[in-house]
Amino acid sequence: QVQLQESGGGLVQAGDSLRLACAASGLTTTTFCTHHMCWFPQAPGKGREFVGCITRFDKEYYSDSAKGRFFLSRLNAKNTAYLQLNSLQSEDTATYYCAARVAGAVWDVSKESDYDYWGQGTQVTVSS
Repeated sequence: QVQLQESGGGLVQAGDSLRLACAASGLTTTTFCTHHMCWFPQAPGKGREFVGCITRFDKEYYSDSAKGRFFLSRLNAKNTAYLQLNSLQSEDTATYYCAARVAGAVWDVSKESDYDYWGQGTQVTVSS
């Protein structure tokens, strides 16, 4: 079965950086290349919030809060997408989920049901 596995979270202080990874398994690199890879942090007691996507063509999209601080990349040969978190603040504390959506149709980035696969999340905690 196709699975997404996030990693790289941890406890950091305000101003620090983390690099999160989302590794996909159960599919070929050819199939991985057809998917957009997106990230959704979920703070305690809140819903998942869209922060960014990197498309199959390496086009990056970011929420206003993420622009200038968060950076997306992907390494298709490893079936892995990355989220670089810089200048972390306490309000960035959340469980960070990655999600995959196959390309070829219009989709709403904020609609969880529009994604084909979800990971289990990795915890990012920022102390202040």
